[in-house]
Amino acid sequence: MNDPKDPKDPSDQSSHAANSDMDTDYVVGQDNIEGQLGPFGFDIHNRVFIVSAIASVIFIVLTLLFPERAGNMFQSIVAFSTGTLDWYFMIVVDFFILFCLALVVLPHGKIRLGGPDARPEYGYLSWFSMLFAAGIGIGLLFFGVLEPVYHANVSLPLGIPSPFGSDGELNPEAIAEATNLGIAGTYLHWGIHGWAVYVVMALALSIFTYNKGLPFSIRSAFFPILGDRVWGWWGHAIDILAVFSTLFGLATSLGLGAQQANAGMNFVFGLEVSTATQVIIIVLVTAVALVSVWRGLEGGVKKLSEINMFLAVLFFFFVLFAGPTLVALSGFWTGLTTYVTEFAALSAPFGRDDDAYRQAWTIFYWAWWISWAPFVGMFIARVSRGRTVREFVTCVLVIPSLFIFVWMGVFGATALDQLYADPASSLVKEYVIDNYSPELSLFGMLNELPLTGLMSTLGIVLALIFFVTSSDSGSLVIDTITAGGKVDAPRTQRMFWASVEGLIAIVLLIGGGLSALQAGVTATAIPFSIVMLLMCYSIVTALNGELYRLHD
Repeated sequence: MNDPKDPKDPSDQSSHAANSDMDTDYVVGQDNIEGQLGPFGFDIHNRVFIVSAIASVIFIVLTLLFPERAGNMFQSIVAFSTGTLDWYFMIVVDFFILFCLALVVLPHGKIRLGGPDARPEYGYLSWFSMLFAAGIGIGLLFFGVLEPVYHANVSLPLGIPSPFGSDGELNPEAIAEATNLGIAGTYLHWGIHGWAVYVVMALALSIFTYNKGLPFSIRSAFFPILGDRVWGWWGHAIDILAVFSTLFGLATSLGLGAQQANAGMNFVFGLEVSTATQVIIIVLVTAVALVSVWRGLEGGVKKLSEINMFLAVLFFFFVLFAGPTLVALSGFWTGLTTYVTEFAALSAPFGRDDDAYRQAWTIFYWAWWISWAPFVGMFIARVSRGRTVREFVTCVLVIPSLFIFVWMGVFGATALDQLYADPASSLVKEYVIDNYSPELSLFGMLNELPLTGLMSTLGIVLALIFFVTSSDSGSLVIDTITAGGKVDAPRTQRMFWASVEGLIAIVLLIGGGLSALQAGVTATAIPFSIVMLLMCYSIVTALNGELYRLHD
C-alpha cells in the first residue's frame, strides 16, 4: 500500500486539495468494488473495469471466430482513416504543437506543477532518462533502418526524386537529397509532433491531480467542462475510451515486436516466419510479462528497463563505431538540418502530392501517438511533479526527440551508405525496396557489419525485452484507469490486463497482420483525438485559475 503522505503517490490529494479552486466531494475509489475471488483480491471501478473487460473479450472472440470478415473491416478502417481523414489528423497534431509553444511563451509557463512550493522529485539526468524510456519501445528497432531507407527510395516525402531511376540504375546526383529528406522524414514521425501529443495528456493529468486535487484519472481533466457529472457516465465513457486506446496502441507495438523477433530468429537460426510462430512468441513473452508484473515495479519492470537501457546503449555504439562512423554522424546532422528547414512543408496538411508518404506513414504515426497518449502521459505525469509548465513542455518536446534523432540518424545513414555503396548485394535493398519485409530491415543492415550473428541475437533480445516492459507498464496504466484512479490495486488485475494485451495482439495478427494492427490504432485514435482537443480547453481553464491565484 502507498503511504498517503508519499509525494510520489499521485492519488494523494491531501497536500494540495485545500488549495484547489475545483471543489468536489468525490473520493478516489468510492465507486470501486473490493473483494476476494478465491486466492485473488480485486479492487475495480464497478463500471469502467466491467465494460472494458467484457468489450475486450467480445472483440477477441469475434475476431477469432470471423478472421476474414475482421480483416476486411480492418482494411476498410485503415483506408478511411488514411485516405479520408488524413487532413484531420495532421491539423490536430499541428494544433498540439502550437498549443505547446503557446504555453512556453505565455505567462502560464511559470506555473509550477504541484503548486508554488513544489519541487522536482528527480534530478535532470534521472528525469531525462525516464522521459526517454517512457515513450520509446520497439519502434527504435523496427523502424530505425526501415524508415530512412524506405522514405529515401520509395515513399519520397515532398516528391523528392528517387536515387534509382526507372531503369533501376543509381543516380549519384540524387543520393544526397534523398538521404537528407529520407532521414528528415523519419524525424518528423518520431520528433516533436508526437511528443506534443504526450505533453497535452501528461500536462492535463499533472495539473488536475497535483494542482487541483482531483483523482489521477483522465476523466479529471474534464471537470471544468462537466463538473461533478465527470464522475458519472460521461467520465466512465472517457476512461473506457482511454483503456481501448491504450490497449490497441500497445497491441500494435507487441505485434510489431513479435514480427521482428520472428524475422530475427529466421535470419539467425532459420526459424520459420509465420503467424503461428509469432503467436507463440507473443504467448511466451506475455508469460514472462506476467512474472514481471507479479514481481512488482521494483523487482520486475525496473530491473528489465535497466537491462534494456544498457543493452540498447551497447547496441547503438556498436553500430556507430563498427559502421562508417563519420558518415553516420554526418547523416544525423544533415538530416536534422533538413528536418528544421522542411518542418513546415512536412507538417502541411494540404497542397501535397506525396500520398505514399503522408497517408501511408504520417497518418498512421499520428494515430499511434494519440493511442499511446494515456499510457505514456500517465507515466510522464507521475515523474514530473515540481517542474514549471515552461520547463516541462520544453524538455518533454526536445530532450527525447534529440535522443531519437541520434539513434535514427545513425542507423538510417549507416543503412543508406550500405545501400548506395553496393546496391546489387545489399540486403537492405532486398528487404526494404525489392521485396518489402520491414521486420528484416534491421538484420539486413547488421549483415554488413562485423559479428552479425551476435549482434542480430542482441537485437532479438532487445525486441523481446521491449515487448515485456511495454506490456508490464501498459498493464499498470490500464489497471490504474480501471481501478478508479488507484495506483495500489491488487497485482492480479495487472496480470489480467497484460493477458488481454497479448490476446488482442494475437487476434489482430490473425485478423490481418500489419493492416489490422494499424486499424486498431486508427479506430481508437479518431474519437480519442476529440477527447484530447477538449483537454486543451480544460488545461487553459485550469492554468488561468492558477495564474489568477498567483497574482491574487
